[in-house]
Amino acid sequence: MRAVQFSAIGQIDVVTLDDPTPGPRDVVVKVAGAGICGTDLHILEGEFAPSLPIVPGHEFAGEVVAVGSDVTAVDGISVGDQVGVDPSLYCHECYYCRRGRDNMCERWGAIGVTVAGGAAEFAVAPVANCVRLPDGVKPADAALIEPLSCSVRGFDVLPRRLGDHYLIYGAGTMGLMNLELAKRAGAASVDVVDLNPERLKTAVQLGVSSSGTSAEELNRPSHGWDVVIDCTGVVAAIEDGLGRVGKGGTFLQFGVSAEKAVATWSPYRIYNQEITITGSMAVLHSYERAVELFAGGVLDPDVFISDRYPLEQYEAALQQFQKGIGRKIQVTPNT
Repeated sequence: MRAVQFSAIGQIDVVTLDDPTPGPRDVVVKVAGAGICGTDLHILEGEFAPSLPIVPGHEFAGEVVAVGSDVTAVDGISVGDQVGVDPSLYCHECYYCRRGRDNMCERWGAIGVTVAGGAAEFAVAPVANCVRLPDGVKPADAALIEPLSCSVRGFDVLPRRLGDHYLIYGAGTMGLMNLELAKRAGAASVDVVDLNPERLKTAVQLGVSSSGTSAEELNRPSHGWDVVIDCTGVVAAIEDGLGRVGKGGTFLQFGVSAEKAVATWSPYRIYNQEITITGSMAVLHSYERAVELFAGGVLDPDVFISDRYPLEQYEAALQQFQKGIGRKIQVTPNT
């Protein structure tokens, strides 16, 4: 099969690999679409993955073409099914897994991060990680479900009070997904900041309350924002956002920063105004809920997916993503 390979730090190759075979409790998925996200850039720069080379692609969906010897009817997955794949790999044995905090797993891994992923014609996944797609959901579009499931996890740690005012930093795919979920969660207003005016156009299209290239341009609620979400991972945005949280409000660190990035803030203000600072990491019991939300139309794939590239143009797709051009960018390995 043809696959993208991060061969070394900064090096991307399209290579020919042996077709994968499933383990006893695995399936092989013929990949219809694989999304590109900031995590892929971190992996290419030598973070996250324990070693290179690696086949990236943790956002993917497609058709089951083979199943392992121990996959039975009870699993509900068979050859020919269209599935979305939760890439999370947990040990289910460590302290955190036993406490239901699987995404903190001491042996944490993920398809496309620590083992071969979906930027290939075929990918292997545990059958337990596969969810059948409802009728009407296109498999290539369903690659959006993984990032949506991360946003669902983010909302799990928020207070989600009806009538709250939200401020989101970043109008890329994740910022826009958080915008859509905030609207569904009963927000009184959702404002978005992004330095890229082109990205803000999509936020306006989706019904943002107000938008601007800085928070100073926005129609600030009278008592400030109840919830501020950073979807950029950029220290300047994080520091600015922490200063915009209203009294008793919540700041969610959703965007992925460099591992050594450091932001400064006022401990006194956190204490004096009872501000909550929290984070959300990847997926936690949220993938199947994201499938249901996606099938129910929470996202319009035609709005969220701006570009689809063939596998051989993965490097060009990643470069476009890095420049902040477009929205969700996919590769379609089997077209």
